Amino acid sequence: MTTVRQRRGGRVTEGSEDQSSEEKNVKSDGKVLSDHTGGKLWNILSLTLGGIVAIGLGLLTSFYVATLHENDLWFSNIKEVEREISFRTECGLYYSYYKQMIQASTIQQGLHGLVYDNKTESVRTINILERMNVYQEVFLSILYRILPIQQYLEPVYFYIYTLFGLQAVYVFALYVTSWLLSGTWLSGLLAACWYITNRIDTTRVEFTIPLRENWALPFFAIQIAAITYLLRTHLQPAQERLTLLAVFIATFLFSLTWQFNQFMMLIQALALFILDCFDMLPTAKVIWLYIIQISGLLLVCVLQFFNSMILGSLLISFNASVLIARTIQKNLKKGNLFNRLGKLILHVLLVSSLTLLVNKFIKKSLNLESDEHIFKFLKAKFGFGSTRDFDANLYLCEEAFGLLPLNTFSRLSDTLLFYVYIFSLFPLTVAALVVAFRNLSGSNQIQEKAEEYTITLKPDAAYNLIHTVLFGCLALSTMRMKYLWTSHMCVFASFGLCSTEVWRLILECVHLYTSQRTQVIKYSIPIITLLYISYKFWPGIMDELSELREFYDPDTVELMNWIKSNTPNTAVFAGSMQLLAGVKLCTGRTLTNHPHYEDKHLRERTKQIYQIYAKRSPEDVYRILRSFGTDYVILEDSICYERRHSRGCRLRDLLDTANGHVPKFHVLLDINKKQTILRQSV
Repeated sequence: MTTVRQRRGGRVTEGSEDQSSEEKNVKSDGKVLSDHTGGKLWNILSLTLGGIVAIGLGLLTSFYVATLHENDLWFSNIKEVEREISFRTECGLYYSYYKQMIQASTIQQGLHGLVYDNKTESVRTINILERMNVYQEVFLSILYRILPIQQYLEPVYFYIYTLFGLQAVYVFALYVTSWLLSGTWLSGLLAACWYITNRIDTTRVEFTIPLRENWALPFFAIQIAAITYLLRTHLQPAQERLTLLAVFIATFLFSLTWQFNQFMMLIQALALFILDCFDMLPTAKVIWLYIIQISGLLLVCVLQFFNSMILGSLLISFNASVLIARTIQKNLKKGNLFNRLGKLILHVLLVSSLTLLVNKFIKKSLNLESDEHIFKFLKAKFGFGSTRDFDANLYLCEEAFGLLPLNTFSRLSDTLLFYVYIFSLFPLTVAALVVAFRNLSGSNQIQEKAEEYTITLKPDAAYNLIHTVLFGCLALSTMRMKYLWTSHMCVFASFGLCSTEVWRLILECVHLYTSQRTQVIKYSIPIITLLYISYKFWPGIMDELSELREFYDPDTVELMNWIKSNTPNTAVFAGSMQLLAGVKLCTGRTLTNHPHYEDKHLRERTKQIYQIYAKRSPEDVYRILRSFGTDYVILEDSICYERRHSRGCRLRDLLDTANGHVPKFHVLLDINKKQTILRQSV
């Protein structure tokens, strides 16, 4: 046997060297074979055990949220109308299409009723499949009809159990992502436990079941897990192709189930763009991800009958602009530091300009105005001028679209999640800056100095770092989007706590690094954290599961029963968006407006209907209502005497402002009581 080995001592005779080499190779080959077999068995055992734990935690989460839902409403015992009322606001609207498909005499008739719908918006026929992301309701209703389960399971239970089952998929995907990043399934276990113990801030599925995000976020988590695996080095071509297919399927399903998909994927595309500019990701894989995003969105556009809002999305314009700019600037990643910085600035300007031009051209060509309310809202939210626009102010006054409350961080800190997240974020951010500077400079000397940091920022870790930073900024600015960040926060924090690279970086900074010490810390700290979480929160979870409540809303139940008993099936109802969704679900009556707000015509119609609460003459209100074929109007005390919002944010205040009826306040001084009194002049 011939080997090549490094000289270590003085000269030896040729015969003795060959004999020694042969003996050592026999021993080393036996040892390597034994180590390889033992390592392979251990990997199989670890993979099996980790997979079982992942599936178990997913099912446990599904059971947990299902039990909370049942305990909170006593869902199994209440009447059908009460069950339907529990699907508040837009949740009730989406579920009504599932109910409509179930009650249709045939699947074809149900689909025809959705494509040519004249009950969701009075005096107007709309295509529900084009306007709304309800393919999941269509698929689920068809599945319920063809499966032999009608005698054993009510349609509503088939629906809600599917959503609770998706929570198992969600937790499984978070678990796998953390496992892929850290290399140990202990990290996935910690991520899943944090997701469960921080349930208030990671999900709201148990009380907003049909909400679009509850359908979409599990697929988004699968996509992130697939991207994390794709960005690993040394993948075989077959593995890479299968992973790209998984990314495409997850992207498509995510896009199909949520109308805000384009904005979430735009942030994702920005993350890829930033990392690619600093040469921290393989360019070929980044290009594939751009193409997958575009193709997935275009496929959804076809299924939604060429929905114009998708065609005019910033995501398609941005990704197309990036691909065009790359063909123009072919030598973007060559040259010294200043040369590359100049090219990078030019590249960013080129992509930004192209994005705006392409998007403007598409919207102008197709006469698109569906998403203009979002940009008006963003403009007003970030202080680029005040606005009297009713739609923008409606969003600005809602707490869900405000800044993330500070008490969120105190809740996340109680489980140690926020502390560990910051602990993981800081060293990895420093490492990212060092690596980015090294890549831009291209200096061998700097590369040697930064070599110890590169191991802490592999491409998959780099992507998840920028992902969590960008979605963190989104959550801080808009509370409703926090669920995209907090779930990934669980993944990122658990990865940092179980990562060899992070602990090595920290220990080397304090000159305490040894391989054995790193391994001990890597496993002991997460185990201690898990024990702490179990000790502190297990009793609370048990108490929560044992707490029993009951749904109680007699006024709304009475209203729905009255409508069904005293009005014709063709009656048209006007009122608030939130309540009318329940009217459609519970009674099947025709509506004037509804909560799915992503249509300019509907927004204008809603503003007109809401004039019933504004300072308008009875003749004007009557004329407006009759123009939409209204037969009945539902007036709500909660709006007339609104106290939930402060002065200026009440619905009647927003309408008066939009109508130019700005309220004035006179300050009067009561000399006897010596206090200032505000009196509104009408």
